[in-house]
Amino acid sequence: MSVEVVFYHLLHKPLELALPELLQKCLERNWKVVVQTGSQERCNALDAHLWTYQDDSFLPHGTKADGYAEHQPIYLTFEQDNPNEAEVRFLVDRAAPPALDPYKRAIYMFDGNDQGAVDEARTRWKEAKSAGFQIAYWQQTEAGGWERKA
Repeated sequence: MSVEVVFYHLLHKPLELALPELLQKCLERNWKVVVQTGSQERCNALDAHLWTYQDDSFLPHGTKADGYAEHQPIYLTFEQDNPNEAEVRFLVDRAAPPALDPYKRAIYMFDGNDQGAVDEARTRWKEAKSAGFQIAYWQQTEAGGWERKA
């Protein structure tokens, strides 16, 4: 089975608003997820955010500090580990990807207002294409939804 590599181009809503929606969709499909950030600080900030991003709900998740990583439906890390044996890997904040072969889906979320992030996403696109992965590209609409562009 080929890995599907999906690019989400953030333009109007920040990662903190867009990521929880996509994580919820993964949980609805009973997919385990790893979210890899670019730094420990960002990992800690997302950890706190996912507990409080909505007044009436939260996303169940954990980090290395919480223990029981293998039982977490969403595992947050700044490393290339996959202790919960996730099928889906999110890469945010220009995190350096591990080998993507073990995943059903790899998702790059990048800030379209950061030229360095856009350039890096183009590089990751070329890498994924040359590896023979299925590729999709979604661009954020002004309303915060997603429009498939490729």
